[in-house]
Amino acid sequence: MVRRPLGNHHDGPDTLLVTSDATQTHAAQTQQATAKDDSVTENLREVIARARFVLWDFDGPVCRLFAGHSAERVAVDLVEWLEGRGLHGLLTESERESLDPHVVLRAVDRRHPGSDLVDELEKRLTQEELRAASLAMPTPYADPLIRTWAAVGSRLAVATNNSPLVVREYLAGRGLASCFAPHVYGRTRELHHLKPHPHCLNRALNAMGAAPSSALMIGDTPSDYLAAQEAGVPFLGYARNGHKEKLLRDAGAEEVVGSLEPLLKVLRGQA
Repeated sequence: MVRRPLGNHHDGPDTLLVTSDATQTHAAQTQQATAKDDSVTENLREVIARARFVLWDFDGPVCRLFAGHSAERVAVDLVEWLEGRGLHGLLTESERESLDPHVVLRAVDRRHPGSDLVDELEKRLTQEELRAASLAMPTPYADPLIRTWAAVGSRLAVATNNSPLVVREYLAGRGLASCFAPHVYGRTRELHHLKPHPHCLNRALNAMGAAPSSALMIGDTPSDYLAAQEAGVPFLGYARNGHKEKLLRDAGAEEVVGSLEPLLKVLRGQA
């Protein structure tokens, strides 16, 4: 008599039952995932259908401006430049350690609004952004999405805290300038108008003759969302990682995508 080893009854009824349960569970999970994807796609269709005007934040949705030229290094250089002029006490410890050039710029402007010091600091930041623009990394699917959205008749604008000179140079280098021209609205000397203030969004809406409800803002930070809320513009968040998504959702953003590809597919009628 041949003995079958214990624990090796692969064709037993209990094993068949477990396999059946596992198959059913996998099928149910697949069905739920498909339903979720369909729901997300339908939401995107509605968002896109309403948007006759699309306002883009620049650094994030269009490109990673500091992909090859560290924003942290730029912030450190600005702090060191201030300290080299004997202005160490102008910034708080948290502002010095923020590693965000816009935090440094805003802090100086709050204490010396409209001064030559602020003007010089803003010019230095613009020069650093221009250097970064030549090494910037296009956001995946952004270029074809921008071209497709313009081709189907939507009007596009950039509303950003970056220098408009930087935006125009980047867009020209990518062959995208005609998709936005002349609607690029960025940082001015009035630094209190930086987002989350809605100033650049309102400038774009007024210039294009757009009602806020007929527009869509695409941004990747809570300040983008808050500016859109203040301007009355529907918002779509772009989050390239889980941390950015959490920040957006914690701020109140409801529609958030991790890739621009689904938008492109909806516009092209592929979804």
